[in-house]
Amino acid sequence: MLLTVKERLLLLNILPREGDLSTIRIIAKLRASLSFSEEEHQALKFNQAPEGFTWEPSAPQTAEIDIGPKAQTVVRDNLDRLNSEKKLTEDYLPVWDKFNPDGTD
Repeated sequence: MLLTVKERLLLLNILPREGDLSTIRIIAKLRASLSFSEEEHQALKFNQAPEGFTWEPSAPQTAEIDIGPKAQTVVRDNLDRLNSEKKLTEDYLPVWDKFNPDGTD
């Protein structure tokens, strides 16, 4: 799945920290895939500013991330949870659409 820097950061923030053993193993692999390599860090020049996290806009902004069916289900479940708690923000719309391609709300 082709993901932007922002989408990767958003997904890293919603992945669960607890669960059953097999799910946590899958999520650990997904977390590693979503994380940024040394080369990406160097190119993106991440910076923690008072108004939020920033990065170099001229650096490559997308990466192909392999997300298996179980990991997709976990992401979808967490997006659904945020939706039901009314904690989604506009930032999550592209992520929602990628994990709910049929447009279901």
